[in-house]
Amino acid sequence: MNVITCFEPPVSHARVADPVRPPLRVALVQHHWQDDAAALQAELLEGIAQAAAAGAKVVFLPEITLSKYPAFVRGGENPGANAEELTGGPTFTFAAKAAIEHGIFVHASLYERAEQGDGLGYNTAILVSPSGELVGRTRKVHIPISDGYYEDTYFRAGPATDEAYRPHSHPDLGDARIGMPTCWDEWFPEVARMYSLAGADLIVYPTAIGSEPSFPAFDTQPLWQHVIVGNGITAGTFMVVPNRFGDEGEITFYGSSFISDPYGRILVQAPRDESAVLVADLDLDQRKDWLALFPFLDTRRPDTYARLTAPVDHANPFGQA
Repeated sequence: MNVITCFEPPVSHARVADPVRPPLRVALVQHHWQDDAAALQAELLEGIAQAAAAGAKVVFLPEITLSKYPAFVRGGENPGANAEELTGGPTFTFAAKAAIEHGIFVHASLYERAEQGDGLGYNTAILVSPSGELVGRTRKVHIPISDGYYEDTYFRAGPATDEAYRPHSHPDLGDARIGMPTCWDEWFPEVARMYSLAGADLIVYPTAIGSEPSFPAFDTQPLWQHVIVGNGITAGTFMVVPNRFGDEGEITFYGSSFISDPYGRILVQAPRDESAVLVADLDLDQRKDWLALFPFLDTRRPDTYARLTAPVDHANPFGQA
C-alpha cells in the first residue's frame, strides 16, 4: 500500500509567537470494498500497521468501514436488520483489536443498530483508544436523499443535542480536539462552524462518495474537495477526509482522500483509484494563528442569521425571497 507523507508542516504565515502545542501526527487509510471480509480487513490492517509504523497517533478510516455501501437502492421494510451493535459488532471489534495490536487510536464508521420501530439505524463514527476502549461516538446529522444515495431509507439523522457537534479528546492525544461528523455533513458550512465554536482543531469526515448515477459524466470530485477545504478555512480547522475508491455497482467511488490545513493547503492527497495511507504532522497552533488574523468567530453576526435556524421549508427547496 502506497504511503504518502508530510512530516514538515508548511509555514504558518500569521504566526507571531512560538507554538505551544507540539505537532500531532495523524493518518488515514483509503481502501476499496471487497466481498471477501477477510481480505477487506487484511487491507485495512495493513494500512493501520503502516500508519502506526510511521508514528501516527491516530488513524482514520472511511465511511461504513467494513461494509459495501448500502444505499444504491432504497431500503426495504427493515433495512436496519444488517446494522451492528455499537460495541458488540464487527466494526468495533475490528477497530479495538487493531488499536491494541498497533498501539494507535483507530477511528472507524458503522451502521449502528437503533431499535425505534422504524427499521432505521444510525450512521455512526467511533474512536477507539490503544487500550481498546470506545472514547468517542458521533452520529451523522445530515442524511442525503439523492439518486444512488438513498440514505434516508437506511439511516436516521443524529439527534439534535449538544452531542451532535461535540469534539472528542483524550489525554494520550495531547491537547487536540477532534470533530467526527460523516460524509454528507461535509457539505454544510454550519457543521464546520459549529465544531469550530466548540474548539475543534481538526474535523474528520469518513466518506463514501463517487459518481452520480443520474449524471454519470459529471465528476463532482473537484467541487467536493473545494467545499471541504473552504469550510476548513472559514472554520480555522484541519480537515481529514478518508474516502473509499472503486466500482461497487451503481457508483464508482473516486478516492482522492486528503488532509488540509486551516490555510486551505493540501498536505497530502491519495490517488483516485488506489489504496493509500496518508500521514501528516498537524501544526495545531495554526488554528489560532489563522483565526487571530482573520477573526471569523469574533466578527460573526448571529443576530442576523434567524433564517438559518427556521424550520426547513420543503416547499421551496431552492429558497424563497
